[in-house]
Amino acid sequence: MSSQVYRSTRSSQPEELSFEDVVMTGLAPDGGLYLPSSIPQLPSNFTETWKDLSFNELAFEILRLYINELEIPSDDLKDLIKRSYATFRSDEVTPIKKLDDNLHILELFHGPTYAFKDVALQFVGNLFEYFLVRCNNKKKEGEPRDIITVVGATSGDTGSAAIYGLRGKKDVSVFILYPTGRISPIQEEQMTTVEDANVHTLSVNGTFDDCQDIVKSIFGDKEFNDKYHVGAVNSINWARILAQQTYYFYSYFQLQKQLGGNSKVRFVVPSGNFGDILAGYYAYKMGLPVDKLIIATNENDILDRFMKSGEYAKQQEVGVKVTYSPAMDILISSNFERLLWYLIRDNVANGNDEKAGEILSGWMKELKENGKFTAPQEVVEKARVVFDSDRVSNEDTIKTIKEVYSNNPEKYIIDPHTAIGVKTSYRFIEKEPKAEYISLSTAHPAKFSEVVNKALESFDGYSFEKDVLPAELKALSTKEKRIKLIDEPSIEKVKQAIKDELKF
Repeated sequence: MSSQVYRSTRSSQPEELSFEDVVMTGLAPDGGLYLPSSIPQLPSNFTETWKDLSFNELAFEILRLYINELEIPSDDLKDLIKRSYATFRSDEVTPIKKLDDNLHILELFHGPTYAFKDVALQFVGNLFEYFLVRCNNKKKEGEPRDIITVVGATSGDTGSAAIYGLRGKKDVSVFILYPTGRISPIQEEQMTTVEDANVHTLSVNGTFDDCQDIVKSIFGDKEFNDKYHVGAVNSINWARILAQQTYYFYSYFQLQKQLGGNSKVRFVVPSGNFGDILAGYYAYKMGLPVDKLIIATNENDILDRFMKSGEYAKQQEVGVKVTYSPAMDILISSNFERLLWYLIRDNVANGNDEKAGEILSGWMKELKENGKFTAPQEVVEKARVVFDSDRVSNEDTIKTIKEVYSNNPEKYIIDPHTAIGVKTSYRFIEKEPKAEYISLSTAHPAKFSEVVNKALESFDGYSFEKDVLPAELKALSTKEKRIKLIDEPSIEKVKQAIKDELKF
């Protein structure tokens, strides 16, 4: 394949950046997100030649379309994939399970931290180490080693998945910010009980959006970046979106084999930062025959409101609502910017990449200054060709966990984020029953004990410890925690905490 040109969503000029540059940098200097300005197309016979591939084999074929052989030779790429998914508890990595007549659950929680983000972050952690080792092996004796300081914000699952993907990696330090008291106890235990010296957790007295704003500000600090070589693991890092594309293809093929035909397939995705469903958009644009990508939001519903009105608004006067699905408790969906760039280029900027960056930069400036912008009607209509959306309340989240448990002979238990997707799926099945729906299950229910127990404690015979909690997670409560508290959402205090730990 030819070299891919990467660019910032907010730039009027493409940047001559390699895949390695984009992965190791994370966020563009202008605050935009890196993306490939051209999306590779699938081989014309992919439905036949790829349908029986294993998850790892399929991952290789997809990644190879984006990553030049000269950057990562095929044998190395296969080894990176093999090591990344050897940590999963399922041989299929991301198996699907039939829940109802038209509804199938894509289980994305079989990785080391029981969350979908393991699929990407196990791979990203190995990528970081691969690039650093290759670079440092070329250095002469006495030359300073290249390092990377990974700084990320989490609303729950990104942090632990990043930590487990990066723990013990040579020349990598990782700092994860999370909002104090706004993640589940098990999520906090997963992050704070890791003993590796290169792992640091910062509990920030604020919201997830505060944490994310601090991380973006750190990326924008050139002097700090030059010294500490800051890298990203949040879904602003392009490699995460790339790695997540595989399970859209894999589940599509698995479903077609189970049903024995060419069924119309819709994916339903619980969405906060928009990274998970954006991977589905790339799969669709590459040529995977997806009928619809359905955005399922909780009461923090900026994406659903945009799809219905065209207005992208923070609702600052309301603030972030605390819900039963905390990983989706956000005001702004960071990855939505990548989708907007393509929609602008193709429908407003007449296919001009430079003009698209200029227009989007203006929209992002308006969002920062006024808390909102309104997209032209043609952009919203084009988005609706691929996407649809719905909003699920806290009350319906609890009801859905109950319904799935009581209606399923196996007493299947889902977490609250998965419940958002399942409830949305049932609403759409009523409107379009002739399609097959794959609803993404983003986390193991054990990670959200309070909500799951609230839904199921009235059922005779139900026991969280017996029916839900894996022994591995149960053991976390006995381990010592390592946490640094940041008493206010201050970029200076976070930077000082990083400097104190790194001491150079």
